[in-house]
Amino acid sequence: MVPSGQVVEKPVTLEAGPGRELKSRWFLVSFLCFYGFVAQIRPGESFITPYLLSPDKNFTQKQVTNEITPVLSYSHMAVLVPIFLLTDYVRYQPVLVLQALSYVAVWLLLLLGTTVPHMQLLEFFYSIATAARIAYSSYIFSLVPPVHYQRVAGYSRAAVLLGVFGSSVLGQLLVTVGGVSFPGLHHLSLGCLVFSLVLALCLRRPRRSLLFHRPEPAGGAASPSDVDRTRPGPRPPARGELVRLRAAWRRCVLVRMLRELGPRLQGPRLRLWSVWWVFNSAGYYLVVYYAHVLWAAVHSAQDSTAVYNGAVDAAATLLSALSSLAAGFVEIRWALWAKLVIGVVTAAQAGLVFLLSRTSSIWLCYTAVVLFRGSYQFLVPIATFQIASSLSKELCALVFGVNTLLAAILHTIITLIVSDKRGLGLSVHSQFLVYFVYFLVLSVAYLGAALGSLWHFQQGRHQSLPQSQELGSPLEEKAAQALSIQDGDLHSLQPEAPPLIPEGRTRPLGPASRE
Repeated sequence: MVPSGQVVEKPVTLEAGPGRELKSRWFLVSFLCFYGFVAQIRPGESFITPYLLSPDKNFTQKQVTNEITPVLSYSHMAVLVPIFLLTDYVRYQPVLVLQALSYVAVWLLLLLGTTVPHMQLLEFFYSIATAARIAYSSYIFSLVPPVHYQRVAGYSRAAVLLGVFGSSVLGQLLVTVGGVSFPGLHHLSLGCLVFSLVLALCLRRPRRSLLFHRPEPAGGAASPSDVDRTRPGPRPPARGELVRLRAAWRRCVLVRMLRELGPRLQGPRLRLWSVWWVFNSAGYYLVVYYAHVLWAAVHSAQDSTAVYNGAVDAAATLLSALSSLAAGFVEIRWALWAKLVIGVVTAAQAGLVFLLSRTSSIWLCYTAVVLFRGSYQFLVPIATFQIASSLSKELCALVFGVNTLLAAILHTIITLIVSDKRGLGLSVHSQFLVYFVYFLVLSVAYLGAALGSLWHFQQGRHQSLPQSQELGSPLEEKAAQALSIQDGDLHSLQPEAPPLIPEGRTRPLGPASRE
């Protein structure tokens, strides 16, 4: 018994406060970024094509160009949408495990495979791994509130770029300085990938996602199932019917997003940068996928220490990171100058691709690929901001997904016609000549549209002059005002109208509206 007059103190339960929850979130962000860094440590990736053409594998250049590499384009297009939907449905972490397993399968087939079908299966697993990158980029946004999105996106991107750069440098040093053979390099890559698989298994599965697992309504409202349990009346529908209703609701969410997106597609900014994303991304990956094959055709080195693919990939990664960073400091009126900037960059890319198709110098090939990749990555953050600035998070994800899918479809069609042995089956140099024509047509289209926009802008400036400046003298101005008053038109007595807004902009030019 407790004596009277004494207060019984109940034990205090220690609960996780906001500070502990915040520390837990940032620990998960740090762990995910560490995983993103480790998953890129594949020092043998830059040397896959030389390894396939080496005596260890003894594949011919025609087999690599026209039979093995095209499978990557086809399979990537086939798995892109299923991986995207699966990523959201299973909430990211299982897809990261799938990605790690796919990379392990790629390197096992690379080391143990001996036939063209083995290498084609390798390309299929590689396409799954590349399509699953969306799980990493989306996962991190489920860990923090929207106010931290920009910061954590920078962290995750920096971790990936640092991993790619470090992996390329490590591979080049091991080959050139350490004298490691291609098989030894790929065994090391396999070990790193097994470690990344262990890290992926340790990641926590988030409770919410973008489409299928949306956050519950705020305010502590009870879920429909809780309300049904306490409400008298008929029993709830059967489980099968609930599943069908839930599926219908999900489809309605997608339909609603498409309906919201429809009116926004009429905006010239969204149309322009989406067109750039589709056509230029398709051309970019056409060049990047076959760059290593071109290097092997230009410089078929018998000594592996004379192959500098890793150093070139490291330089391209570094230049891409710097150009992406520099793009954030470019302040121009994008509504006016975007087409011209895109046209100039695309014309420069066309010139670089033409150089790749004609030169016999491996060093010029290396330099052209580095500059080509850097110029593309310069416009990527600009396009991302221009598309995302006028859309919600859900619509932004939908637009990027559709643009990526269309780019993959276009890439696949061109590959089937140009590269595949069932199509034209062109040699790698002839393919790059076709890609030069592709970028040349794009640059002419962009520059033509830019000249048209500038002409309309100048016409709009001339038309925006008030009528008082177009009259010959002040007396004629007063006479015109008197005639308009007599006719009952009082508009001439109103203040002067502001200058006309240039085409493609919804508000006047100025610091507040700079894009």
